[in-house]
Amino acid sequence: MKAEERRARIARILREQPVRVEELAGRFEVSPSTIRRDLATLSDEGAVVRTYGGALSAAPGEQSLHERERLALAQKAAIAKAAESRVRPGAVLLLDAGTTVGALAERLASWSGITVVTNGLTTLDALADSEGVELVSLGGAVRHVSLGMIGPIAEGALRGITADAVFLGADGVVAGRGVCEGTAEQASLKRLMVEQAREVFVLADASKLGRADSHWWTPLDRPWTLITDSGAAEDDLAPFRERDEVTVVVAGP
Repeated sequence: MKAEERRARIARILREQPVRVEELAGRFEVSPSTIRRDLATLSDEGAVVRTYGGALSAAPGEQSLHERERLALAQKAAIAKAAESRVRPGAVLLLDAGTTVGALAERLASWSGITVVTNGLTTLDALADSEGVELVSLGGAVRHVSLGMIGPIAEGALRGITADAVFLGADGVVAGRGVCEGTAEQASLKRLMVEQAREVFVLADASKLGRADSHWWTPLDRPWTLITDSGAAEDDLAPFRERDEVTVVVAGP
């Protein structure tokens, strides 16, 4: 197979889901170094975004929530299951917008006696018929691309709430820096969520680790827990494991 054809096929694969270098090397029966050169070329062309240990598609603009719903389904399910095990009976929870946190919301639909406060329309939809869950919407301006609510209305409501735990999604998460998002308003709301919660959990599949291509940041300068999937390589996890404030949880397959 010619290199151009291989790179075109790699780009098509990455439009469906993030893939690690080793997986691509095995699929195309070439060395990992060859795949890295292919990814470097695709990155220079703007077709993909490099991540630690792999790459993902560089779709024009921010991917919509409906596009992201089709990515890394097994990984998100595993992360959601691990996150659910951190929920305590009677807890008041803050759930961020996003598909991975939305997968957690689906698991909480059968719970009773908890309160879920959210800015995510996906979570509101998942829990709307759950009579055992007290469901609170923060309100605010809706970002149609992510189906999340942001802005001063959401932040004003949030200031009147203290939560036992917050579960955050992210465009990317970097050890020692925090989580990044596409807009200042998203990062601002996440910052307030962190301040209003006793425990902080970041739900991020392996493709998000070390990813810093979004420009707005929410610092994580207190103890917090990263929950990721088993596709994360030790090289990806090492910067997080080295930090005293971070607890790393790798969700099983």
